[in-house]
Amino acid sequence: MNKSENSGKKENLSKKEIEKRKLQKQREKQEKKEERQANSKKGKSLEDMMAYIDENGNITSTPPDPSKKKEINLEDIQIGVARQSDEEPESLIRTGVVTFFNESKGYGFIKDQKTQESIFVHVNGLLDRVRENARVTFEVEMGHKGPNAVRVKLVK
Repeated sequence: MNKSENSGKKENLSKKEIEKRKLQKQREKQEKKEERQANSKKGKSLEDMMAYIDENGNITSTPPDPSKKKEINLEDIQIGVARQSDEEPESLIRTGVVTFFNESKGYGFIKDQKTQESIFVHVNGLLDRVRENARVTFEVEMGHKGPNAVRVKLVK
């Protein structure tokens, strides 16, 4: 046997091995497909496919207990944001103390006496000149970043 014949046999062997592996893979793929079809959930009853949500919001296969059922009036369900009741004008005016005010930058903070909330105040919202620790009356308006004190006056 010469060299060229020997290399031809090796090539043929590798082609045969490749073909053998290809057929093996096809058989395995077919077996997996048949197994999936055998274990598929087609043909199950509607009751077997039902899922329920328990009182904690978890998905479960057991139906809810009718004794735990609660009656809810449709009028009690609130969709959207609750309406704010119109407050009287006197209650809109708050009192507080200026905790910080930077005159060069034109802003500061007022601590509300009732809520102890710190409210931003800008120089444009001032009616009187203020300084730190001054007692003031003011109104609150919602700005882009939260509540802002406006119409700020010194308490005399």
